[in-house]
Amino acid sequence: MSVDPAFLGRREIATTEAMEQLGFRIGEQLEAGDLIILTGPLGAGKTTFTRGLAEGLGVRGPVQSPTFVIARTHPSLTGRAPLVHVDAYRLGSAAELDDLDLDLEHSVVVIEWGRGMAEELADSWWDIELERPVGASDLDPAELDPSELDADAPRIVTIVREAIT
Repeated sequence: MSVDPAFLGRREIATTEAMEQLGFRIGEQLEAGDLIILTGPLGAGKTTFTRGLAEGLGVRGPVQSPTFVIARTHPSLTGRAPLVHVDAYRLGSAAELDDLDLDLEHSVVVIEWGRGMAEELADSWWDIELERPVGASDLDPAELDPSELDADAPRIVTIVREAIT
């Protein structure tokens, strides 16, 4: 995996712009075969982070939550790896995720809600957990009222590199 280990650890991200910037800085370093598993409640900033990551990777946008389409592929605009952005929220098992036949070898793959399902897809991955303030909504995305998500409240981001041993 290609991301600088200096990104490992826990940090507070104060704004949505800072969340996108963190994603951008990580996206600049990614290459084909990199897998990122994003975990966090609704409104924590998973798609915001991915939007920045996509910009740093140099892929075609716009990047939106793939909740209802499950996966979107964003081709590279710069000759680098494409981004496959997956939302596993509506998937029931690792087998359903595997059935998507993701191009892990030739793409950068970001899987929202993937913890517990995506770890078997690769020998190593980045596990990124985003936490938002208590009290923001835990509604189903179809019932989501964005005004309830404390968009400008600080988030805690924990980045860990995981590997099958």
